[in-house]
Amino acid sequence: KVARSRPRRVVLRVVRAVVDDDDDDAPRGDDDDVNENEGLLLAAGLGGVVASCVTGYSLYTLKNTGCGLPAGPGGIVGAIEGISYLGVAGLLGASAYAKKTTGSGLPAGPYALLGLAEGVAFVLALAGVYVGIAQIIDYGYIPNAVPVEGGKCA
Repeated sequence: KVARSRPRRVVLRVVRAVVDDDDDDAPRGDDDDVNENEGLLLAAGLGGVVASCVTGYSLYTLKNTGCGLPAGPGGIVGAIEGISYLGVAGLLGASAYAKKTTGSGLPAGPYALLGLAEGVAFVLALAGVYVGIAQIIDYGYIPNAVPVEGGKCA
């Protein structure tokens, strides 16, 4: 007789991570699943905190100079800036999805990094709205995402 293992899916692991977060008296699945989820939550938390720091600095620069961060050598700074904005937007989307499906936001994760990143992402969203309005009032334009030759932020 051949023993069959049931198929495991990534989506189920992510949902299990959201449901099982810090609920010490609830029964848990395999230790492997818990360790995998901890690593995923830790990576998401670290990435979210780094993306939030870059996005916050970018918004500060935009508010004070009228332009975002400079492209840097080979465009690497601009690329990091763009990826960071996408990361913060991804955190906001994941938080909204978790709230809709589970009734609560993202789990705090190891060292509470994912919870921190989620909270800072919401603050940055409000700051982004403020900076966007201030940009139009103070400078009369919103800079392009990619600098154009001869543009104000080239």
